[in-house]
Amino acid sequence: MGQNERLANERPPVLFVPGGVMPAAMSYGPLLDVIGDEVQPIIKELEVYAADAPPADFGLELEIEGIRRAADAADARRFHLVGYSGGGAASLAFTAQYPERLLSLALIEPAAIPNAEWMREEADFWKELDLIMTLPPEERLEPFIRLDLRPGVSMPPLLDGPPPPWMANRPAGLAAFNRAFKAYNMDLDRLRHFQQPVYLAIGSLSNPIEERKAKTLSALFPAFRLEIYEGLHHFNPPHRAEPERFARALRELWARAG
Repeated sequence: MGQNERLANERPPVLFVPGGVMPAAMSYGPLLDVIGDEVQPIIKELEVYAADAPPADFGLELEIEGIRRAADAADARRFHLVGYSGGGAASLAFTAQYPERLLSLALIEPAAIPNAEWMREEADFWKELDLIMTLPPEERLEPFIRLDLRPGVSMPPLLDGPPPPWMANRPAGLAAFNRAFKAYNMDLDRLRHFQQPVYLAIGSLSNPIEERKAKTLSALFPAFRLEIYEGLHHFNPPHRAEPERFARALRELWARAG
């Protein structure tokens, strides 16, 4: 057994996909401070932000293949996948497309279940999001955040000072993801046949749609576990707000994967 193979056995490859706002290193930084030495982390930025503007033909297929290429480049034939928000939706689609590549799947409030029937069932939510996306780019962030909170939850504080440079292409990226979710029709039967363990984390203060997503996913995946994090929400997610607890959940998930 070579050195690289021994390392792979001792520290499993884990691919991390961020949400549609914060870069991956920032999003997963607190978690990697806790667990980074135990794994081979593969930090994957979203394809939608690979250039200054999203590709004109952007779709979830681009994110799916981006995950595959990142794993291939790291020589990770099989790996654990962790996806948050937009990256969580892309991770779901990857699971349906390449189930044989995954040892486990961990999701933090995936932005959508990209399936036509599910999108129709949640049409009211997506109509609200569509209206937000018609606003000028500089006016979208606050209503976008409010939509992802449970009604009555206070708006979290926005960043002080001028926006960081990476924020410049986020409004266009979020709009591109919104279109991509509607255009993609994931085969739910592929998820029903996925036998590896799946973990979903949601915050108690997030929009109730997260609870409905959890119900849908629990009925799809054979080996599914849900954990609700009290007092947290989509923009104060478990992997940043409670990285020690989230790391424990990942260790348990990976142990179940064998």
